[in-house]
Amino acid sequence: MKKILLTALLALFIPLQACAQEQWKKGEHYQVINDNATAKPEIIEFFSFWCPHCYNFEPIVKNLKSKLPEGTSFQKVHVNFMRSASPKTQDEATRAMMVGRALKREDALNLAIFKYIHVQKSSVASLKDLQNVFIVNGVEPADFDKMANSFGVNSMVQKNNKIFGQYRKNLSSVPSFIVNGKFKATFTRDMTPDDMVDLLVWLTKQK
Repeated sequence: MKKILLTALLALFIPLQACAQEQWKKGEHYQVINDNATAKPEIIEFFSFWCPHCYNFEPIVKNLKSKLPEGTSFQKVHVNFMRSASPKTQDEATRAMMVGRALKREDALNLAIFKYIHVQKSSVASLKDLQNVFIVNGVEPADFDKMANSFGVNSMVQKNNKIFGQYRKNLSSVPSFIVNGKFKATFTRDMTPDDMVDLLVWLTKQK
């Protein structure tokens, strides 16, 4: 009797599993951009503080991070090809983001920069403007200056720009998500936020 029940359960499970695999289609929901996947599962979000879609995507990213399989890494990489600010100013925003990362307050300070630009409608012309955002959010001016010019932050900025350069040819807009160094997610109009998260999580399991 137990064998019959087990067989019946497996018969139900296999079609459901196959259905999940067929839900996401190559060329429609993701592109293959490299031959080989990374050794460990990872998601890289390429974004810009000047991108309103990136700002609106933040709740989805928060949900995604809570659902990533154990051992999967997630990181944001800031780009500088937006037309709404000069490349130099966008590079300064990358540096500010790395200060937030070094202070272990990246998520909160990223959100503060987003709100400064998209909610308060304030302009950013220099690193000083971004420093003021940090000061309002409890960072001491001296600490910001020290971190902004530190070896650690310089190294993180270089790493950000190296990853950006590595995938630049695959980026036409932001936010863009590269998964396992091999797949680029494509979000269609009929997808819900939960669908987007499910796609990204599914891609982390692909080789």
